[in-house]
This record gives sequence, structure tokens and C-alpha cells, in this order.
Amino acid sequence: MNLPEQATSNGMEQAFQVLEKHWGYHAFRPLQEEAIDAVLQGRDSLVVLPTGGGKSLCYQVPALLREGLAVVVSPLIALMKDQVDTLRDLGIQAAAVNSSQTGEEKREIADRIRGGEVKILYVAPERLCTERMLTFLGQVKIAFFAIDEAHCISSWGHQFRPEYRLLGKLRDRFPGVNLHAYTATATEQVRTDIATQLHQQQPRILVGDFDRPNLTYRVVPRQELRRQVREVIDRFTGQAGIIYCISRRQVEELNLFLVQSGYRSVAYHAGLDHDRRQAAQDDFLNERAQIVVATVAFGMGIDKPNVRYVIHASATKSIENYQQETGRAGRDGLPSECHLFYGSQDFVTWKKMLADLPTEAREMATKQLQLKSLFCHGMTCRHRSLVEYFGQSYERDNCRACDVCLQEMQEMSDALVISQKILSCVVRVEERFGGDYVASVLAGSREQRVLENGHDRLSTYGLLGEHAKKEIRQWLDQLESQQLLERRGEYGTLSVTAKGRRVFKGEFVPRLLQPRVNKPVSRNQRVELNELETLLFEELRKLRRDIAAEKNVAPFVIFGDVTLIDLSSRRPTCKENFLHIHGVGQRKCDEYAARFIEVIIAQTELLELPRDRNFDPLQAPGVVESMSGSTPDQAPTKNIPRAASEMFAAGASLEEVAERMQRAQSTVAQYLVDYIERECLVSSTPWVDEDVFQQVSLAALEVDSDRLKPLHEALLGKISYDEIRIVKACLKNMEARG
Repeated sequence: MNLPEQATSNGMEQAFQVLEKHWGYHAFRPLQEEAIDAVLQGRDSLVVLPTGGGKSLCYQVPALLREGLAVVVSPLIALMKDQVDTLRDLGIQAAAVNSSQTGEEKREIADRIRGGEVKILYVAPERLCTERMLTFLGQVKIAFFAIDEAHCISSWGHQFRPEYRLLGKLRDRFPGVNLHAYTATATEQVRTDIATQLHQQQPRILVGDFDRPNLTYRVVPRQELRRQVREVIDRFTGQAGIIYCISRRQVEELNLFLVQSGYRSVAYHAGLDHDRRQAAQDDFLNERAQIVVATVAFGMGIDKPNVRYVIHASATKSIENYQQETGRAGRDGLPSECHLFYGSQDFVTWKKMLADLPTEAREMATKQLQLKSLFCHGMTCRHRSLVEYFGQSYERDNCRACDVCLQEMQEMSDALVISQKILSCVVRVEERFGGDYVASVLAGSREQRVLENGHDRLSTYGLLGEHAKKEIRQWLDQLESQQLLERRGEYGTLSVTAKGRRVFKGEFVPRLLQPRVNKPVSRNQRVELNELETLLFEELRKLRRDIAAEKNVAPFVIFGDVTLIDLSSRRPTCKENFLHIHGVGQRKCDEYAARFIEVIIAQTELLELPRDRNFDPLQAPGVVESMSGSTPDQAPTKNIPRAASEMFAAGASLEEVAERMQRAQSTVAQYLVDYIERECLVSSTPWVDEDVFQQVSLAALEVDSDRLKPLHEALLGKISYDEIRIVKACLKNMEARG
């Protein structure tokens, strides 16, 4: 496929420029560069990046470089609005077509598309695949199709939506147009199904790291739910959180309790009419409400980046669901928390809800539910469990960000004896009862069914009477997670496994845990701001909220919390320095700098804070670079390239600059290429050996292409792309000199 000139060999260089100009970032996150390159190369792709990994940039950036209209498939009107609002605020021409618009509004958008005024169009799958829409798109130049939330197309996925299956016809209607699929959660089976359903042609498959190191996971038994929920909320006063419930009734009851307790909370579930759901979502996105209590009907595609905690009041039905829903916390990369309060009844409830599914689907869902149960009751690092579920390895011994690794659960010293008593009781009741009943016998319950069965006369009756039934129940679940017990049949009766029988002889010693009494430790996102800086941060939040209300957009469309933290730490008082703040592009600087600087000046005078800190390129980085959960490439400052140029001028090597700037070598190589072009250098010394320079020069004469890949292949892959780019920059300057 022939691409336009601007998307050939220099495509990625232009992509970097677009990223900095519009988004105010100077480096891509992991795999974004590769995903963008696939679009620019005109190759189908399937990209799996965790929530917060920056999937939208993978198609938004190349949309500005490719000729024609980029069509983005999106499942929800609210998501479309947030994306379009954000792009327009960046100075990018975007539009969405959906059922909330009038006929006149749709005709106006169609006219703008025909006139080439729109670069990115958002549309729902069912609308895109109507004959009328397909015919219209057939009359304009289509750059590519991007399918967001692509896991919805797979029946093996956790959120299958039949309307997504319609997208398979795109390949037939637009045979020369590439299809790109994006999702946050997809196992290998789901990825294969996505590519098959979309009829992708040898797609480039990119799978990011499923780990979210900025999230702290806590998975604990549900005891006093309202107290447990309030303890989390009260540690995040004034900050946004989502609480997921298993049923509409639980949503209504918990939300009413929170409202009556003085919290700004709203309810969201499918039983509410459209207007009430929309109002609840708008209140949450626009910070009129800090908490939304919801069923799983809420959240797909929610772009709000500053959700500081996600609470599950019940266990989810699968690990995919859990990963997707907890992924809505900390999308901005700042430390956030995920709390799961589970009970054995949750899994019984889910089984009942799955009962009406077709046999194959029910069996698959039941298996996923069993894996989720093992996750809840397991004692392995939560980060490790999640990453390994998706087929990746986890190298760290201690994540320092989950209840297990933080040792918030204490190990029972007499675990062997307790386990022997529990397993013995299961055998004594002839392996004919479930966990709740066995716990009743061990606790010495006088329940009628225990007495009627004569189990009050067993040797194991009351053997753990000094412990609460809930505690015994949790140990039963933990023994099951260690494969010492297993459930059988429709009613989930317990039986002792072969491995469990080794416990009787002391050949295997189980681990039994119970919660410690100490309070959990928070990694709050404002730990790097002192008390006075936090006051400034709150004033900047108010200003952000006011501007958002004036423009009728969500506050995060204006600036994210990461930007406000950088502003609070570095406190710029001129536009030049304001432009150096993380997440500030030229458009946002022109539009918002004056108002934010006015507040900064007023508050720094009031609070006696110094201004314009850390804007010297060789000074230490600001707060954004040092925040937990962020990497330097994710939170760069724009004065770094200038500092790198000064070091190159002094003869520093690529390795030295990369180490000093704390940047990836590929990023620093781009700084060097820019420096060579700007200074019109014709020698690659000291960055590339003379022998390498000669090899690339000779290959460039033989290979009639401006692209890097043919050169790389002609050199048998022995010379890196970075070295080729550096030499080509010098050769280009030599040619210009004649």
C-alpha cells in the first residue's frame, strides 16, 4: 500500500513532533511508538495496553499524519464526547456521530467530513455498519479504522457485545483500508478471536505489560462492609472513587447510606432511566460528585484519569472483569488503590446468574469464576497473580503494593493443627456438605440441621469453637485455594484431595492467614507536595473546574492532576516556563497560561512560596519525574532536548546523555538527530564509529529508498536503527552542501 509522503521514513520523527505540539509530551510510553509505526506503515495491528497505557494516542497521533479520515469505533456516547472534547481542546478537528444529535447536527458533520475538515470521526459499531453510513464513507478518503474496546468482539471476552460482530464486514467494503484493534484486557485466546472476527491480514500484535505498578491491591474478606468502605473513602477525602456492587439493590442501599453519611455520592445501574444514568455520570466526571456506586454497567471507556480508588463490594465474576474495572483507577499513573471485599456468597450468586447461559458459555464462565475464587482466597502477590493470568512473567519478589507483599495478613503459627482439624471434619461429614456447613460443625453451632444430622456427636464438633464461624469459613477457602479441598457437584460439596490427605501425616504444611489489626498504608498521589503546595494544588483544581464548566467539558479535558501537581511544585509565572510543564502543548499554553499563572502568582504571594523552580534544563527534575508509579519517559519536561544538545556539543556520547537525562537511548538518539540537522553537521563522530558510517553510506547508495527498514535489512541487521538514523542525518546535510 502506497502511503502519503509525510508517513514514510520520517513518519516517526513527525509523530514525535505531533506528540509534543498537541499533547505536550516529549516521549512515548511503552509500545506506543511501535503501535503508531504499524499505522504509518499501513499494516493491520492488534494492540493490548493496560488501562492508562495510552491506547488512544496510538491512533490519534497517526490520524494527524495520514491522509484522509480516521474512523474510530467507540461503544458509548459519553466516551465519544470525552474524546472529542479533549481533541478539540488540543486544536485537533474531531467529531462524533451518535443518536443524541439532531439531523441538522449530523448533516453539518457530514459536510465538514466531505470538505476534509475532520481528521478523526467517532462512531458506534451498530451505526458504522448501517448501509447508509458505509455508503457515505465509501465516498470519502478513509485513512484507517480503529476499533476501541476491541475485546467486545470476542465471545471469549468478558464484555462480549453482539453489535461488534458487525465490524467483520469492514474488510469486504473497504479492502484497501487497514484495521487496527485496541483493548486493555485480552488473553491469547481473545486476541486470536479478535483478529479472526475482523479478518485482519497478518496483523502486528503488540501486547504491553499487564502490570499496573502504581496500583495497590487489597483483597480481604467482607466483614462490616459499610465500615470497610468508609475507611477507604476517608483516606481519600475530596478525591474521586468508584464502588462496584454485584446487584442493583446493593447499589441503591450503599449509595443511600453514603449520601446520608454526608458523602457526595451518586448511583448508577441499568435499572435507572437514561436521564438519571447520564446525570450521575456527568456529576462524577465533572466533580460535582466524588463517588459513584455502580454495577458493572458503569465504566467502559470512562476516560477520567484521576480516580484514586476502586472498591469492589463483592467479588467479580472473572479476573478479566477485575482487571478492567480496577484499571479505571490511576489512569494518570499516580498511586491509587483497589480494594476487593469478598464473601463466599458472592460466588453462589454469580453461579445462579450464570445458570441460564448456553452450556458451553456457562462452562467457560464457571471456570473463570473458579479462577477468580482462587485469586480471592490465594496468598500469592496480587500483581504476580494478575500478570501471570494473562500469560506474562513477573520478575519481582515483592511488589510492595498489595496486601500480601505488605504483610497486612498475618500467618497462623498453628496452621498445621487447624488445617488437620478442618480436613478431618470434612471427612467426618462424609464429604457431603459445603463450606458453610462444615464451618458450623467446627464452630460448635446448635443449628437445627447440625443437630438433626447428629453431627453434634462427631469428634470434630466444636473443635474450633474458640474461633468465629467467619474465620473458619475463610480458612476453608484458603485450603481450597491451595488445592487441599475441592468442590464437587451442583451444590459444591467439599472433599479432601490427594494433596490434602498428605496434611494428615504432616507431609505438607498449609499456610493460613488472618488480617492484621494495623491500618493499611496509603501511597497518596500528593506525597511529593508539602502542605503549602497542596493548598496551591487545591486552588488550581478550583480554577480547572471553573474553566471546564465554562466550556461544558469534564475538568480532566483541561488538565490532568499530573499537570496540576507539576504546576504546584514548579510554579511558573511566565508563558515560556508554563510551556515546559508536563502535559502542556502550545495550544493549551496559549489558551490557559494567563489564568493559571494569575492564580499561581496570587497564591505564592499569600503562601510565601518561591516561583519558577527547576526550569534550568540541567537542574534536578521536577516532582512529576520523581513520582512513584511514573517513569521519566512518561513524565518528561520539554527543556530536556535543549540540555541534551548542549551535552552533544560538548562531545558527550549517547550513553552518557541517556544516563544523565534519565531517558531511553532511542529517545536520546532522536535528540541527537535533531541536533545534527539543526547544526548541519556532516560528521557522526563521536556518536557513530567511522567504520559504521562507511557501511551505512555504501548501503544507502545501493538501496533506493528513504525508509530505514530496507537499509537495516541490507546491512543484515548488524547496525542499529539509531545508528542508521544518525548517519542518514549527516548524509542529508552533506547532500545539501553539495
